[in-house]
Amino acid sequence: MDSVDGIRDRLRDFAAARDWEQYHTPKNLAMALSGEAGELVAELQWLDGAPGAVEGPLKERLADEAADVLLYLIRLADVAGIDLVEAANAKIDRNETRFPPIT
Repeated sequence: MDSVDGIRDRLRDFAAARDWEQYHTPKNLAMALSGEAGELVAELQWLDGAPGAVEGPLKERLADEAADVLLYLIRLADVAGIDLVEAANAKIDRNETRFPPIT
């Protein structure tokens, strides 16, 4: 799947096939999302910030953790009835007003 809606649908099917919907409350999903974000941060904790520092096995681990964060975010938004693309665009619009370009 190559769209947010497609991934959302796969996650719905995945949860339903395992009877996990009962556990997929907004609170539980937010807590799981937070844990996965922490795992993502842990992979970068001791890097020096050099531009080429993310490569090889580290890049693979980051991709895995970033995917976990994305999947939990998509599932949380679905359960909460949030259209992520719409919400993201609205947030960018607000940020453009709050933080005008440097002239």
